[in-house]
Amino acid sequence: MEKETLNKIKEFFNKFWFLLWKDNSWKGWIFSILFLFIFIKLIFFPGLSLITGTTLPLAIVESCSMYHDGNLLSDSDLWWENHNSKYENFNLDKNTFNDFIFNDGFNKGDILFILGAKPEKLKVGDVIIFNGGQRNPIIHRVINITQEGEEYIFSTIGDNNPSQLPLEKTINENQLVGKAVFKLAPYLGWGKLVFFEASRSTSERGFCREN
Repeated sequence: MEKETLNKIKEFFNKFWFLLWKDNSWKGWIFSILFLFIFIKLIFFPGLSLITGTTLPLAIVESCSMYHDGNLLSDSDLWWENHNSKYENFNLDKNTFNDFIFNDGFNKGDILFILGAKPEKLKVGDVIIFNGGQRNPIIHRVINITQEGEEYIFSTIGDNNPSQLPLEKTINENQLVGKAVFKLAPYLGWGKLVFFEASRSTSERGFCREN
């Protein structure tokens, strides 16, 4: 009886494997797509969220607020000359900025890998993701940290924005979603963004340029 049960289980998995990877019929294609969708939605992302400690382990950059002209090939001296005034207000000089993570910015469509953000571990120069009351979380650089009692208060700015947004001058701990740690896939997020471009305002459409 036990051997018969094992044979049935083996037969089931053989059929499942064939349908998932080897069956080139329309039924096989549909099954594979549905399986991958379910796996990503119900297993991969929940598992990744558990490991990284954030509800958003992968984030697609949807705006140009952190863009540097030329991106990886940007001229850091020229970029700093055009943007230094907003950082000098926070006592941040060029040498300090050059030590920051993502000091050459990132582009619309880039996919970032995110880890959970412990408020006490964050420092000026980190790039955080936070809820600012908009449709999607915001990804900007920390430029100031203060402490009120036991709570940390953060202030951020977009590298490519002329000044701070009102909503990012006081960011509470409970608004934090995570901290960006590296660029996982440059531009690959355009595979999703392209479907939403038509609904954006004219100024927000297309590729980035320096403000």
